[in-house]
Amino acid sequence: MDPENTILLELKDGPVVIAMRPDLAPKHVEQIKRLTREGFYDGVVFHRVIEGFMAQTGDPTGTGMGGSGKKIPAEFSREPHAPGVCSMARSQDPNSADSQFFIVFAPSNFLDGQYTVWGKVTAGMDAVNAIKKGDRARNGSVKDPDQIVRMRVMADVPEGERPAA
Repeated sequence: MDPENTILLELKDGPVVIAMRPDLAPKHVEQIKRLTREGFYDGVVFHRVIEGFMAQTGDPTGTGMGGSGKKIPAEFSREPHAPGVCSMARSQDPNSADSQFFIVFAPSNFLDGQYTVWGKVTAGMDAVNAIKKGDRARNGSVKDPDQIVRMRVMADVPEGERPAA
């Protein structure tokens, strides 16, 4: 594990360890780390969660329309959207990714090459799978959604607080 390129995502059901992929998406990894270190993601909800597909977060407004205000050019790759993959949400504009990201629950190969993969869950997928699901009829919109308790770059987490990964 490279602590500088690992995220500790704290959820209500436990810690989640995400190995970031600067080899695939260096600009996105840099943005995620910067926002994480600013505390941007702390308390942000999973506003869109679709059973058997993915959980989306990263919008401080909780509506799916917000972000940090800093868009990043696409860094698409051939990395498959396998369970646990973390990828950037975006609008129809391929270069519109900002702060919102999603974690896939199941293989989602139809997303491959169209969304920027920046990491993968290496521990704690059970906590991700426990995120409160939304209403499929409302595009996964979640009533009273779960939130990110805290998100930190592992290098900033004291040794004694790091989960075994």
